[in-house]
Formats: sequence, structure tokens, C-alpha cells
Amino acid sequence: MVKKHMFQNIQKLKKQGATKSKISKDLGLDMKTVAKYYSMNDEEYFAMKNESMHRSKVFDLYINEILSVYESNDNHRLNIAAVYDYLEEKFADLPGSEKTLRNFINYLVITNQLTITEKIRSYSSVPDMPPGKQMQLDFGECKCKSGLKLYIFATVLSCSRFKYVALQNRPFTTHDVIHHLLNNFDYIGGVPHELVIDQDKLMVVSENKGDIIYTKDFRYFIEEMNLSMYVCRKADPESKGKIENLIKYIKYNFFETRDFGILPDAQESLSRWLMRRANGKVCQATKKIPAVAIEGERPCLQDIRNSIFRKNLMTHRDTRLANDKSLISFKANQYQIPAEYKKRDVDIYATEEKLFIFDSYSGRDIAEHEVSQIPGKIVSDPKYKRMTEISAKELKATVKNMFSFSLWEEFTIKNFKTFPRYVRDQCIEALDKFDSKKISEDVLNKSLSYCMENETYSFANLNDTYQHFKYDMGSTQANDVRKESIETLTSTHHDSVQVKERDLDTYTSIIN
Repeated sequence: MVKKHMFQNIQKLKKQGATKSKISKDLGLDMKTVAKYYSMNDEEYFAMKNESMHRSKVFDLYINEILSVYESNDNHRLNIAAVYDYLEEKFADLPGSEKTLRNFINYLVITNQLTITEKIRSYSSVPDMPPGKQMQLDFGECKCKSGLKLYIFATVLSCSRFKYVALQNRPFTTHDVIHHLLNNFDYIGGVPHELVIDQDKLMVVSENKGDIIYTKDFRYFIEEMNLSMYVCRKADPESKGKIENLIKYIKYNFFETRDFGILPDAQESLSRWLMRRANGKVCQATKKIPAVAIEGERPCLQDIRNSIFRKNLMTHRDTRLANDKSLISFKANQYQIPAEYKKRDVDIYATEEKLFIFDSYSGRDIAEHEVSQIPGKIVSDPKYKRMTEISAKELKATVKNMFSFSLWEEFTIKNFKTFPRYVRDQCIEALDKFDSKKISEDVLNKSLSYCMENETYSFANLNDTYQHFKYDMGSTQANDVRKESIETLTSTHHDSVQVKERDLDTYTSIIN
């Protein structure tokens, strides 16, 4: 059935003397449709329209589910796409389109089967940006009917309208924002040139007439990602209307018809919705599907760079084999690592400025260096060297003369005999751990006696023993001071206090 204005156009052209074929051509209608309404008068048209209101609808089978959705949302006007998506997720194949569902809901309203409580919402249009130029970022909060409170992180590319959304069940920190951004860049396959944010305290410390001061970690992040920033005021539709509309879209399309008790369920359902609905349907502003439009925008994005903020993720590490000099190769340079890792595999993670080296088995951080921009350079750190410029004989003599008492000399002789193949490493350990200016000779003597008695001669074990006895001695001294203070307090002489006495008759008179 054609709408009223189309019927009026047919009748208008008929009165002007137009033939049925001309009306069909001018209005783009089928010839049979024109013929049907050409000979119809107003009374017949309204009678047909009234009859169509009461014939069966394809969504009649879902009427209870539709009314239930509106009832659970206090009969507020819902986004038709949200209701359709809810039904599609629950029943899979639906008998009609979103337009059919919209007509059916209008029918329910007209026939008083559904009462809508109006809820006014405003939107603002924002100028388009060239591909890869800009991404907008914002946050939101939503409380599910179950009582679960969720915090929303959302971004949208200004050109393709490709969206990314993540949830968490606690307020965001600066590190949370950075990690969500990194996951976002992985999701879209690149880094935009500009990021639009408002003056959120997670990223911006203060703003003074355009002079923006960022939080320390966020400033480091945007510098390593080569991101330029556009900081606007909160709720500024002229600057970031797209992301504000996305936050509303998430709340009123996704959350309004769903309820979740735990975060993983909400995130899993949101991920499916993101692919199916937010990025999978035609955007009304661009008339394009974001999931398709992103393919044209992706080549214009910057390449994803490694970030210091995800150096501890195993998935982003490479493997290197150290040579017999404990050096590893990276981008035409060699980098020093601890001597015990020679001829062993290690894991590496590199950003534009830093190289991090990890133990392949434990994942422990064992070294880090500034990345050299000069090819062919050997980058080293004194603490990773084995002091190859000093002979083993000279090292042994240096360690032996570190302390003058006999127990130290006896211990070093035992050490050199016990570890003949690792004398150099043992000497470096001794020089590193036993600084004569910081060592208590009394504690060291006690530690040496203990190690000699138990026949454990490595300098690492000696250091552990020293730290243990040092802690015990400190605790004992603290207890002695505490005990002395208590004794002082309890032994202090106090002058006797004279207490005034009253006659018993005084209290008797008060009671009476």
C-alpha cells in the first residue's frame, strides 16, 4: 500500500490529465500500482488504510518480546535498530527488515497496544576528516539492571566511522587508557595522526589558554607513538560530536536492551555487537559500512610502533642468540648482556628508543640499552662486562685485598679453589656486593664464620648470609632500644599526689 502523499500525487496528476503510463514513469511506480489507485477515491483509500491496520503482521509472533523490552525500559522511546538487533540476537532469522519492524511498532503505538514515554536526545554534525587523519576518544559509564557498573572506553575514526569499544568494571587509570589504545591500534591495523580528547585528568594535568600539560606516562606514550593531540572542552559537539554520539549509541542501542551480571559476558556480547552492528551496518552519516570503509582508510594510518608499556607481553618479543662474548645483534649493532648468558637464547623487545632483554625461561628482565642509531656500534654497560681488560690474576689480588682480616683472605682462597673456571665471575660478584664503605666488618666476620663452617664458598651465598645477619642484628638493636625506652618510662619517679577526701555524709545528702 502506498503512503498518503503518493496517493495524493497520483490523484493530482490524474486531474491534470496525465495518463497512467506517464504517472508510472514520473513517480517511479509500477503500472499495476498506478492502475490500482488511479480509480480509487478518498473514501476507498482510507477504508483500505483502516483495513490494513487490522490485518496480520509479520512481527505478530514477537509482540510479547517487543512489549517486554519496552516495559523493562520504562516504555522510553528505543532505537529501532537496537530492538531489531536484540530480536536478531535472540531469534537469529527475522521475517522482516528494520523498516518493517519500525512500521509494526508504529502500529502498536497507534492501536494503543504500546505507550511511548518520550525521551528527547540531541545530536550534532561534525565536519569530515581525510582518511587516517583523526580518531576521537571518550569514556562513559553504564549501570546494568543487575547492578553491575561498567566503564566504557570508546574510539571512532572520523573518516570511516570504524569503532572500537572496551569495558572494565573499575575506574580507568592512565595505564588502562594506554593499554586500551594499544589494543585499539591493533584492532584497526594502524595509528591515526591525531587523537581528539577532552581535558580528562587521566591524560591532561592542566590547560592554560592552549598550553596543555599531559600526565607523565601519557606524554611519553604520545611521543613514542608520534601522535599529535587535539584537546577540547568536555561535551563539545563541534570538536568531538562523533565520539559523543558513539557513547550514546552504545548506551541506548547495546545496553538498553541487555543485562549482564559479570564483565566477561558483557565484553563478549559487545565484541559481537561491534562487528555485527556498530561496524557491520550502513552508517547514516557516510552511507557506507564502517567495516568496508576502514579498508580504504587503513593504508593512510601510521604503522604501529612498539611501546614500552607492553614490553612485558610475550607475544611481542623476538629471540636472539648471544655470542661467546655475551653480545646480541639488533639492527646492525651489538648489545652487551650479562656474562652468564653467553651462547644462550634471550628474548628481546624494542621500541624506537629502548632495547629490553629478558631471560627466555623465567621472563625476567636482565638488561636494557638505549637503541643506537649508528650502525656497527657495540653498546655496552660496565655492569654487564666481565672486566676482560683486567687479568684474572689481578682480579684475584684485588678481591683478596678488599678487607684486611684473616677470615676474608681464607674465604677468598677457598672460593678460588672451589670455582676455578668461574674465578672472573666470582670476583665481579665480590666487587659488586662488598663495598668496604658500606659493609659492617662485625656482620661480615660473622657471615664468613658461618659460610666457612658450612663449607659454602660462593660470594653470592656470602652476600645472602650477610644480609640475613644484618637484618637480625638490626631487629635485635631495635628491640633493645624499645626495651630500654619502656624501662625508662616505668622507672621514672613521680611525686606523690594528695587526694582530697570527703565525708560520707556529703554523698548521703545528695542521694536524699
